[in-house]
Amino acid sequence: MRDDQYWISLVHELRAIPRETGWLEFKHNNAEPQEIGEYISALANTAALEGKAHAYVLWGIDDTSHEAVGTTFDPARKRIGNEELESWLLRQLAPKIGFHFVHVALDGVPLVLMEIDCAYRHPVQFGGAEFIRIGSYKKRLKDFQEKERELWRVLDATPFERLAAAEKLRSDEVLSLLDYPSYFDLIDRPLPDGRNAILDALAADRLIEAAGGGHWNVMNVGAILLAKHLSNFGSLQRKAVRVVVYKGKGRVQTLREQTGAKGYASGFEGLIGFIHGLLPVNEVIGQALRKAVPVYPELAIRELVANALIHQDFSVSGSGPMVEIFDDRMEITNPGLPLVAASRMLDSPPRSRNEALASLMRRMGVCEERGSGVDKVVSEAEFYQLPAPAFEVVGESTRSTLFAPRPLTKMDQPDRVRAVYLHACLRYVQREFMTNSSLRERFGIDPKNSATASRLIKESLIAGVVRLQDPEAPPKLRRYVPEWA
Repeated sequence: MRDDQYWISLVHELRAIPRETGWLEFKHNNAEPQEIGEYISALANTAALEGKAHAYVLWGIDDTSHEAVGTTFDPARKRIGNEELESWLLRQLAPKIGFHFVHVALDGVPLVLMEIDCAYRHPVQFGGAEFIRIGSYKKRLKDFQEKERELWRVLDATPFERLAAAEKLRSDEVLSLLDYPSYFDLIDRPLPDGRNAILDALAADRLIEAAGGGHWNVMNVGAILLAKHLSNFGSLQRKAVRVVVYKGKGRVQTLREQTGAKGYASGFEGLIGFIHGLLPVNEVIGQALRKAVPVYPELAIRELVANALIHQDFSVSGSGPMVEIFDDRMEITNPGLPLVAASRMLDSPPRSRNEALASLMRRMGVCEERGSGVDKVVSEAEFYQLPAPAFEVVGESTRSTLFAPRPLTKMDQPDRVRAVYLHACLRYVQREFMTNSSLRERFGIDPKNSATASRLIKESLIAGVVRLQDPEAPPKLRRYVPEWA
């Protein structure tokens, strides 16, 4: 919600700084693309070192007097071959941090301001090289090892949640951007009396922080959880959840697509309800009445969607959580590699790259107690005798898949082996063992067909995903554990 007046005010603030800093560069017309890209890297890295959320390059300013002299640079018209400047710059950045150009007229004098997000989690590279500011000079980071070590220490210590999504807002602007009534509803507290009490409560949970002069910064965690419209926070608008429904089993034909607008906490129930309304149902006849039963258990959907929101890697630019619904399955994908092996999500101690976000979402009742999500998803699939869910790494993303009902006779070998493995994992974390009997119950196999369960166990033993708990036990007393147990 930054208007022209904001940018003019910011330009005045930047011009008032006595000299260029590690996160501020003044230029007249020098707009060589390679140079701009290297400055993005250097300024973003130095901004992180100096605790600044953003860095700036300002064209049209005299380097010595800081007078507004104007510029002929127009980033929208700049081309490298046939490629637009912004696209060319973004393509060579790693990670792809946010930056954008703003045209500002100061007393009729044309200026161009580039605002750059600070480095987060990793030093920013341009064209495969990392840069840093040493005084007012741009240097290669590898040539200053002490600075490099210091930068890594800072990046390791600054979580996404503690960065600002919007800065220097008036109190009324903060309250217009955030769905604060839902915050108090979710934590089961009455709405405080008066604006100052509301702001103090939000600040106590570090959703916002005072910026001086009666102004406030909305922190990333506050915006991502409580935004009325994520599009109001430029850096977070691509983190909204997308829901896509396809015709058939592939991505050829899209039937419906919608992107969420609200923050994760304030919009969670609406999101789950929306997904639920798109899913097919089965009609079950019982006691002479027909009843519509959802194809996928709602608890499993809630847990997987919450996991995707909490465990995503926010440093992955231009990508957010996604729910895709097909005729035979439902896929929930989030950017970022899992912090534990995909095969060990059920039993591994929980780890989150976004601890403050996870903690607040648990307090707000959006997700259950720590580390219980995948257990519940597998348990729900077994209770409803669905194919076992799949957890996998796809490129630089993590994907969880729920499958529509399918009889055992229609499952292929990977489906059967995965189901046996996850059943063994679930029993193990419950301090029990997988047996022929427990597997029959999991698949709904008649007790007289115990040979079927034995074949499934043998198949999984050959695949190396389970093993005998006691190799010396007689056949009728054999118990099985995951191969890693």
